[in-house]
Amino acid sequence: MDIGFQLYSARNFPFAEVLKTVKDLGYAHVEGYGSLYTDPAALKAQLDAHGLAMPTAHIGLDDLEDTDKTLKLAELLGIKVVVCPWLAPDQRPTSADGWRSFGEKLQKIGKPFQDAGFTFGYHNHDFEFATYDGRYAMDLLLEAAPAVNVEADIAWIVRGKADPAAWLAENGERIVAVHVKDIAPAGENLNEDGWADVGQGIVGWPALWPIVTEQTRARYFIAEHDNPSDINRFASRSFAAIKALGV
Repeated sequence: MDIGFQLYSARNFPFAEVLKTVKDLGYAHVEGYGSLYTDPAALKAQLDAHGLAMPTAHIGLDDLEDTDKTLKLAELLGIKVVVCPWLAPDQRPTSADGWRSFGEKLQKIGKPFQDAGFTFGYHNHDFEFATYDGRYAMDLLLEAAPAVNVEADIAWIVRGKADPAAWLAENGERIVAVHVKDIAPAGENLNEDGWADVGQGIVGWPALWPIVTEQTRARYFIAEHDNPSDINRFASRSFAAIKALGV
């Protein structure tokens, strides 16, 4: 139950400085994302130099379908949980059957990774909590993909106007990682797209935390902010807030 850091949060800041800050603050691991993988050997060297692991990684759908390439990447970087991070707007299904079909596709894409010993999962945003035939798209996806796990982004569940407590409890056996992020009060932090440092927003983390830690399989708790203006502020405040929750 160590605290991780999603490197996408720091995409607008100098990479080497971010790794040093993250390590100095006490984060145990980082989570990668697409553009970091252009030179996997160099990335591995930088992680090693700062004593950081990358047990979870976001890998886009196109790269996931290039199985051999991504298996080599995961093995080199020591990734344990391979996560499909999102769907571009033009890829998103618009019907219940479409979401079921996408779930079936994910199941097939994930099988080679699972056969190789990796955990495979999907990371939600808000659009998976739109309803089709009275059901969340996310539930339709998971029903059609029984072997696919979940990296639950709880702030996006809130933005999707779903009840995170109920959804987490209902799907706890599928949840292997959690993004710990926060939402600013309405009208605040507009320069940061309405997000907040963990503990500084409206997401009810103290009430949700026992559900996350006791009713899900999550072992990776990853701080994220989609557009922080000050990476040191976000990283330090969020680490302290997550630590205070009981990691």
